[in-house]
Amino acid sequence: MTQTLRLFGIAEESVVDGPGFRYAVFVQGCPHNCPGCHNPESHDFDGGTLRDIDSIFQEICQDPLLRGVTFSGGEPFCQPGPLVELAKMVHSRGLDVMVYTGWTLEQLQAMENPEVHALLEQADYLVDGPFILAQRDIDLNFRGSSNQRVLDMKRTREEHTPVWADFA
Repeated sequence: MTQTLRLFGIAEESVVDGPGFRYAVFVQGCPHNCPGCHNPESHDFDGGTLRDIDSIFQEICQDPLLRGVTFSGGEPFCQPGPLVELAKMVHSRGLDVMVYTGWTLEQLQAMENPEVHALLEQADYLVDGPFILAQRDIDLNFRGSSNQRVLDMKRTREEHTPVWADFA
């Protein structure tokens, strides 16, 4: 059975949504409603378009320049099931996966949803926390406000504590 995502949009070769050239998948639907959100049109859970993950993966496979795929939104953890499957496909191509979320890692870990935990397991990098307009900083790499963290999830899983990503 093919899984589908409700999408806000796609950026095929983004350089602002993580390290290197990235295929950025912006999901539709977000409960956070952060004031000053970069994608407020992505909040409506009934908006956007439906797309099967197989067709998204085929587009990813066509671009030899990609370093990875980014899941953003909207809120990716509101559609974790199909994103887990897409992340597995992406990893099979040797690409990394970066996930943006308005929840903190600790909030996600406390959720009793196996698909949320499975998506955390598939994430190589996680940008967590809500966008806070008062902490907005345009000089930050891959995040919009200074409260947000860019976490190296492999090291976080190994060390059992959040570890900041170092892309140097």
